[in-house]
Amino acid sequence: MAPTPPDRHRIERLIAALESEFPGEPESAQVEIVRAPGRVNLIGDHTDYNEGFVLPVAIELDTWIAFRRRQDGHVRVASRQSREAGSFWIDQLAPIQARGSSGGRGGGSAGGPRWTDYVAGTAWSLREAALPIRGFDGVADSSLPLGVGLSSSSALELASALALLGGGHALATPALAALAQRAERDYVGVNCGIMDQFTSAAGREGRALLLDCRFLETRHVALPWGLRVVVCDTGSPRQSSGSVHRDRRAECGRVVALLSEKMPGLCSLRDLDMPSLRRHRAMLPEAAARRAEHVVTENGRVLATVEALEAGDLDQLCRLFAESHASLRDLYEVSSPALDTMVEVAGAVPGVVASRMTGAGLGGCTVNLVLADAVPTLQAAVSREYDRRTGLRGRVYPVAIVEGAGPVPTA
Repeated sequence: MAPTPPDRHRIERLIAALESEFPGEPESAQVEIVRAPGRVNLIGDHTDYNEGFVLPVAIELDTWIAFRRRQDGHVRVASRQSREAGSFWIDQLAPIQARGSSGGRGGGSAGGPRWTDYVAGTAWSLREAALPIRGFDGVADSSLPLGVGLSSSSALELASALALLGGGHALATPALAALAQRAERDYVGVNCGIMDQFTSAAGREGRALLLDCRFLETRHVALPWGLRVVVCDTGSPRQSSGSVHRDRRAECGRVVALLSEKMPGLCSLRDLDMPSLRRHRAMLPEAAARRAEHVVTENGRVLATVEALEAGDLDQLCRLFAESHASLRDLYEVSSPALDTMVEVAGAVPGVVASRMTGAGLGGCTVNLVLADAVPTLQAAVSREYDRRTGLRGRVYPVAIVEGAGPVPTA
């Protein structure tokens, strides 16, 4: 399908930026463009790294890279959103932690890795898999807001992988997603699950993705007609979540270690059910037991949400989203006052079917299922009520559900 007129303008701007940043010689390779979407998770948070179920969608907010292939292993990248550019030789890459602390995390600021580290990490991961990749000169352009939980890093990794592989790829989606995950986990040092990368690679227009994070089995699920996905950004970035999430993962692992003595074959919280948890709960520290209860019940809610979507049961969707938010707030303890307020504001708007926090938590976004006619009312309520109650500036993104990563036609 040919790009729409707005895409044509974006193509022209991105090609102009590439020509300005890396002027081509007469014999230069032709310009190619690849794109990879961000994602928002409808339900199933903190289940992915426990080998459970998730139900994300790929969204129209995305990352593009315009590039020219090189014949060597040199990569030069710039961004339309950042003044920081970077370059590296693929055969000289080593994970950030292996480079020691003299240059910080990838030579970036004390706040974390640079955006170019995700490009380099992807090149390293593909190289370690012995895939035939080449360098490129490229300029990235992203419509994804940073730090709000919409997977800007995964979109950059998937777009980088396509550029390194030459604009297309012959890899099956699970392999491509796993290599992008390895870039973030083993090169950059962010201990993420595979949901974000898998969704960016395997998204389907108009459909949610039921993903089994243990076996990487998928099923695409249609949303009822007239129901929109709306992301509400609290304006409160996820600033202090790293240590909290490390603690949560450790607590989940502690539950498995303790209960495996009584339950042979228990490999992750995916294998636990509520009767078994109740029976053995006295063996567990109370906080760890609450984390396990969230994961077990959240897995059930994901599967129930699939059934509700397929049946068009809006009342059930409302209940499941409310239960998920309460569980993340009270059992997993990763909500925040801003997230709770955003859910309350949205829930008071007629036509908002369901609302919950989404993603890692402690700031970031909520996800809402909204009847199409009610979207303007929700936008007005957030601007009026949420901003007044929190002193923050909320943003509302009605998002289309789109296809996964791939080439952008330039002709």
